[in-house]
Amino acid sequence: MSNNVELNIRSGPDSLLVEIAEYVSKQDINSELALLTARNCLIDTIGCGLLALTFPACTKMLGPIVPGTNVPNGVRVPGTNFLLDPVKGAFDIGCIIRWLDYNDTWLAAEWGHPSDNLGAILSISDYVSQENVAAGKDPLTMRDVLECMIMAHEIQGVLALTNSFNRVGFGSRCTCKSCINSSCHEIAWWKH
Repeated sequence: MSNNVELNIRSGPDSLLVEIAEYVSKQDINSELALLTARNCLIDTIGCGLLALTFPACTKMLGPIVPGTNVPNGVRVPGTNFLLDPVKGAFDIGCIIRWLDYNDTWLAAEWGHPSDNLGAILSISDYVSQENVAAGKDPLTMRDVLECMIMAHEIQGVLALTNSFNRVGFGSRCTCKSCINSSCHEIAWWKH
């Protein structure tokens, strides 16, 4: 029977993915300027999100899928009373951040908004912190969040410098997804 089955031998991981994983797991952020810049980006992004809450078309997108549901140790969406699971929390935070399209834009071979990373980063950071506190552990610090932001922004920026995913029909979210996955992995697994 095994004569008619092809072997499924996996090749090693892509070298760029290995490089990103090593960067995220081993990089120490020591630049005060980078931390200050990330802090200012976070403040600007939260401000854009809070302003977006004044638009009913935005707020109707927010909240639990099943009305009235509160998730224990759930993600808090700035400016609301929602307690959501991390995935819906990331969507809602991302929604308010980008609703007005006012915040940062990075122009290179691929354009993008580095603050698009913050929906996922803030969601997983809050969720891990809530879980840690419930288990009697320390929550994450804002420095942890800022370091994650710096890594995500750097990964997205470097990928965007020489890669234009729009030209081949993929869209700018490719760079965003790469940096979100790697930086949120840092928070979800190594900080938890």
